[in-house]
Parts: sequence; structure tokens; C-alpha cells
Amino acid sequence: MDVMERMKELSERLREASKAYYQEDREIMSNLEYDRLYEELEALEKETKIVLAGSPTVTVGYEAVEELPKERHETPMLSLDKTKEVTELAEFAGEHEVLLSWKLDGLTVVLTYQGGKLLKAVTRGNGEIGEVITNNAKVFRNVPLVIPHEGEVILRGEAVIRYSDFERINAGIAEEAAKYKNPRNLCSGSVRQLNNEITAKRNVYFYAFALVRADGVDFENSREKQFLWLKSQGFDVVEYKKVTGDGIPKAVEEFSEAVVHNDFPSDGLVSTYDDIAYGQSLGRTAKYPRDSYAFKWQDELRETKLLEIEWSASRTGLINPVAIFEPVELEGTTVSRASVHNVSILKALKLGIGDTITVYKANMIIPQIAENLTSSGTVEIPDTCPVCNGPTKIQKVNDVESLYCMNPDCQAKKIKAFTLFVSRDAMNIDGLSEMTLEKLIDSGYVHEYADLFHLDRFQEEIVNMEGFGKRSYQKLTESLEKARHTTLPRVVYSLGIPNIGLANAKVLCKEYDYDLERLRSARAEELSEIPGVGGVIGASVEDYFADEEHNRWVDDLLKELDIYVEEVDESSLTLDGKIFVITGSLQRFANRNELKNLIESKGGKVTGSVTSKTSFLINNDTMSASSKNKKAKELGVEIISEEDFLTRFVEDEKKDES
Repeated sequence: MDVMERMKELSERLREASKAYYQEDREIMSNLEYDRLYEELEALEKETKIVLAGSPTVTVGYEAVEELPKERHETPMLSLDKTKEVTELAEFAGEHEVLLSWKLDGLTVVLTYQGGKLLKAVTRGNGEIGEVITNNAKVFRNVPLVIPHEGEVILRGEAVIRYSDFERINAGIAEEAAKYKNPRNLCSGSVRQLNNEITAKRNVYFYAFALVRADGVDFENSREKQFLWLKSQGFDVVEYKKVTGDGIPKAVEEFSEAVVHNDFPSDGLVSTYDDIAYGQSLGRTAKYPRDSYAFKWQDELRETKLLEIEWSASRTGLINPVAIFEPVELEGTTVSRASVHNVSILKALKLGIGDTITVYKANMIIPQIAENLTSSGTVEIPDTCPVCNGPTKIQKVNDVESLYCMNPDCQAKKIKAFTLFVSRDAMNIDGLSEMTLEKLIDSGYVHEYADLFHLDRFQEEIVNMEGFGKRSYQKLTESLEKARHTTLPRVVYSLGIPNIGLANAKVLCKEYDYDLERLRSARAEELSEIPGVGGVIGASVEDYFADEEHNRWVDDLLKELDIYVEEVDESSLTLDGKIFVITGSLQRFANRNELKNLIESKGGKVTGSVTSKTSFLINNDTMSASSKNKKAKELGVEIISEEDFLTRFVEDEKKDES
């Protein structure tokens, strides 16, 4: 391959990785691999003196997603040039004083204050245009809503989620595949939520790292004085050390020792000249400002031998490969295992038992395989599940191959089914966490749904279970008794029929006059004719009730329940037969669920994607070029704003009533 072709290939791979990481919140290559490819491309561009259009070395980020309003930054937000050499960082400083600070690994946000109040918050986006997230920033754990200074203030900082909160949030997610890969991905999604109630629960912190403007304040040409002033205004400022080039090695060493104990994620350091005028006099390149320089730690690599691949089954059927290797010392701790994440990465590394591999800690925290020096490729992908010995299958989702257990009765999957059954929108049984359910199932107290209503048979054993007691057991008993009195849509949803949500369950129950026997005997062709149901859901329902074991579980469950039909005023079902899709941000409703609940209370249905059966797409930005708007226009589906919806379907009703 010639040099030009290699440059094109590198550019494409790096663009794909950046898009996945920054726009789609997923990783397709390690940080180490990205840096290696980036440095190779940079070297080739210096060698050839050619920089191709679209090269990652001259472009900054990706465009903001469609879901939030956008705004152009007053001044472009550039990336920083970086090095892994302490000597280069010291040379950058020279005799000048610099502020050496953490390079936090989260999402960059620009805050604007006017009249002492938080006016606006915008994400970095693509460096030129960001997303407006003001409502979300107002619920960050440590962002001041009011500051003493009443002139205009604009500052930049990093929104981050701490490791402790990251672990807490992941622990509450039942599906392994749905867990967040790292705090940065979680933070990115949290900061850009359409409902800031979710943001508030995620515990997002903001650390200021640059002051853009503060009207009427003289900082005597010092970045440090800007930092100190920001602290006086109530902001948490990124930790820093003020040094010259001679002090850089010691300062880097101190930061290196501290990083492994930090609760917040960081992926390096940033050095910025304290002398503002001097830094600005250096200007900028097409991509980098010249007043700052980033440093990334040299990854401490260790050679070791791969001993085995452990296949770890999850509650969704996903089976993840984990590399077990001869123990090595990395960043002060002994490491002997690292997640390989999926089959695609396993194949790319060409792993084989006995291979010599190099391992490192990403951001000095998470063990990863850097390279396979042997590349024998002899690891066999199991054709049976390690939990139930059922058949496995490789499935490809978003260009990533993963291994799944295909046995519907796998014990790992069983726990997931029970977790859904007891959830709030299903049977709403308090006191049965996933961990408790796992203990009950493993102990043999629960085999099917109906068994939950006979836990009194094992009262003594459950009371003495770790984490339980008489009070917990009493609360659980009360919750189970309350759950017996329920509605048919809740029961249908609780069964875990593929593709059936609570809204679908309500539609199906209403169609069959709340007669479960009629629903159980319905065929896919008949079901697919129901507005808003379609062939996929119809087939799921028929397949579920065609299974003898499923029907036995349902029969046993019905004996335990008192099912009632909710009284519904038919005259209020003004949206009966209409199907809506909601996208974009809302102004009149707190969140999409609130609008969805209103539509469903009036007999309408809300789905996630635009199809030929969609009646209306609700989007306040009716002229946007979003994929849903394009699809609606292609299919002739009317796009209406939130105000249009209220005027046509809510306020008109009030006029009629009067």
C-alpha cells in the first residue's frame, strides 16, 4: 500500500472511531490504538507535506445531534496539541510559568452569566456549533445559578461523572449490554438529556478550566488570577500546579501518583501559559491554540502470557469474553484479567491460548489488551452457553459481532424475566431487587411467576437471608398482596413478550375487550391488522402463547390475581386510532412521558419510529432536517409542533366543553 492510500485509510478509521466515541457514545477501538493511528497519520502528513481534506488532524469533532437546540460559539473551541513525553512538555514551558492541571475526561461545556445569573449553557459540539443544555446545567451538582459579579461572564469547563456514581448507576441497570462502558459515555448522555430530572439523578459535576470573558475585571495578565477569581465566584476550578519547565517532571510525577486514587476520570494533563498576553501572541494553527499543550501518560505496557478466555454470561443472553493472563504489575497494582468486550475485538486481536500479549491500564485505571505479539488466532468461540449449556449464536449489531445464548430458559435470562415482572409498570412489587430475585431463584424458592405469591412457604429461610429480616419480609408480603389486585395490561406487559411495552399491552387488551383467552388464541395475521401493532408484534404474541410452558406459567399466575378493568369514559378517547411519534425538546410538557401519558389517556398511541401508519410526528422544530422529519415527509405524515397538538387536540376539546 502506498503512502497516500495509507493516509486515506488512517483518516477513515480515525473518523469512524471519533464519530462512534463523541456522537454515538460507543467505542470501536482503544485509546491506545487511536493515539497510535493518529500519530502515524500525523507523521505521514509531515513526511509528505500533504494534508487531505477531512483529515482528523485538521478537523475538530463531529456535528451536534439533532435532539437539542444548537448555537454557534462566539469563538471556536479548538483541540489541544499533545505529547506523551515529559521533556516535550517541559520544553513547551521553558522559563515561562505555566498552570499544569488535570485534563478531565467528560464533556466540555460553556457557561454564560449575565446580571449575576446563569443565562446559558452550551456543549462543545463540533467546536463551532454546540447544543444548548441550559436546563440540564442548572441541575449539575456544583454549578452556581447566581454569582456575585453582575457583568457578563463566559467560562469553559468539563462536566464529569465520578467513578463512584458511574458504578452506582451501572449497578442499577439489569441488562449487561445496556451498561455504560465508562464515565465519559455516561456523562455525555446525561448532559444531553431532554429531561433534566434524569440529569439531576446522575450527579454531574462541573470543573472550570478557562475564563473567556469577565466584563470589568482586571486579572493583571494572569491565568492563575482568573482561576482564583472564578473560585471567588463559587466555581470549582480544575486542580492545578504553577511551575516552570524545570518543575514539570516533579509536577507530572505528583499528578501520576494521584491519578490512581482520583474519583473523577482524567486522561492526562494540560499546560497553559500563565502570561495571557504572551500565550495569545503565539496565535494558533488550523486546529490548535499555541498557548496550551496537552500531556498523556505513557501507557505502562507489560508483556504476559494469555492463559484462558473466560466467557461471562449476562442476564440478556450476551456472553462477553474476558482475558485471563499471567499476573503482572501495572500502575502499582497486580492485574490478571481484562475484558475483551466482544467477538469483533477478540477476532481483531487474533487471540490464542499461550499467546504473548501486552497489557496496559487505560487512563491508568482499566486493564486492556494493547497488542497480541503472537497472533495465533486459535481461541475457539464456544457453541454452548457457560451457564445453561444451551446453543450460542454470533449476532451482528451496529457492525459489532457479539455472542449470545439462544436458550430462552437460560438461568441468566430467567433473572431478567423476573426483574421485568416485578417492575413498576408491570406488577409493581416492591422489595424484590434483582439481587434478591437471584437469591430466591438460586435457592429454589421461585421457579415461575406464581411462586412469588407463595413465598410464605419459605418465610423462615427468607427472613434469615443476608440483607433481609422480619421488617423487609413484612414489607414484601404487603407489596405482594397489593400486587394481586391489578389490570390486564399490566399482566400482559409483565409476561415479557418480545416487543411488547405497556402501551402495546393496553392496545391489545382493549382490542380484545380485556379477554385474555381471545388474545391468547389470536394469530399473527389477525393481530397485525390492529392499528399500531403490525407484523412484528403480532408474530411475537402468537409465538409466545404457542409455547406450552408459557401458557402453564400464565394459567398458574391467573389463579393468584384479582384482575379488574379500569373504568374509562369513552367520550374522552378523542385520539382513539391515532398514532403519534414524539421527537425533539418540549416546552409545555416536563418530558416526553408526560405528553405520551396524555395521548394514551385520550386513546391515542405513541411509537418510537415514523412509519406509514403514523398519524402525526410531534416536533417543535418542524423544519429541521432530522431523520424523523425526512421520513415523515417521505411518507406524507403531518409534522406538527407541540402548540399545534395542544390547539387541535386539547384546547379545542375545552372549547367544545364550554
